Amino acid sequence: MSSSKKYMSKRILVTSALPYANGPLHLGHLAGAYLPADLYVRYKRLTGADILYICGSDEHGVPITIAADKEGVSPQDIVDRYHTMIKDVFAEVGISFDYYGRTSSPVHYEVSSEIFKNLHDKGVFKKKTESQLFDPEAGKFLADRYVKGTCPKCGNTEAYGDQCEKCGTSLSPAELIDPRSMLTGAKPEHRETEHWYLPLGDLQPEIEAWLNTRENWKPNVMGQCKSWLSGGLNDRAVTRD
Repeated sequence: MSSSKKYMSKRILVTSALPYANGPLHLGHLAGAYLPADLYVRYKRLTGADILYICGSDEHGVPITIAADKEGVSPQDIVDRYHTMIKDVFAEVGISFDYYGRTSSPVHYEVSSEIFKNLHDKGVFKKKTESQLFDPEAGKFLADRYVKGTCPKCGNTEAYGDQCEKCGTSLSPAELIDPRSMLTGAKPEHRETEHWYLPLGDLQPEIEAWLNTRENWKPNVMGQCKSWLSGGLNDRAVTRD
């Protein structure tokens, strides 16, 4: 097979970060996550490459429930409104997705469930009981973004339970100093809860070896990835209260 035919048979999948359906897009979104990918996809199509560009609205996440709480409406109201708005904007500016969906679609549920079940059957997940923050006034466990407190790294008093927006440090709610619930302002309690985790710590050697084979990555991107690895990867919960 000639090199040109071999290239032509290579199938390429391109995805961009799924925008949360909790607000309108702005120019920073378009310039950062979608325009560069669109340019790449258009170029590859011109060369005859077998390429597919996939994206969609992320309709599951704390940013959506926070937006719903602020407006006093249901999360479904929020995602229905902003999915349509976001999809229309992409069409108006000409981003050339082959498919733009939404994570509330039946096919998304089916594929996500299949991935989870396959990994579970292979014994990939770790099942652990851990202490998580619970709002005694609201009567519910708190997702990462429903907790704010002081960052242990830089002292930012408005750090979220998953990340400090000021210094960029990845956090867990338990690491915050003086945590408070964003639902009621109450001081959260520690309570036991059981979940399945993806053992990223066990996979770190493989991830590091793969990262060292990457070429032509931007220095800031490579630096960010290596900073996560230098701190040691923690197991990542794939189920939530």
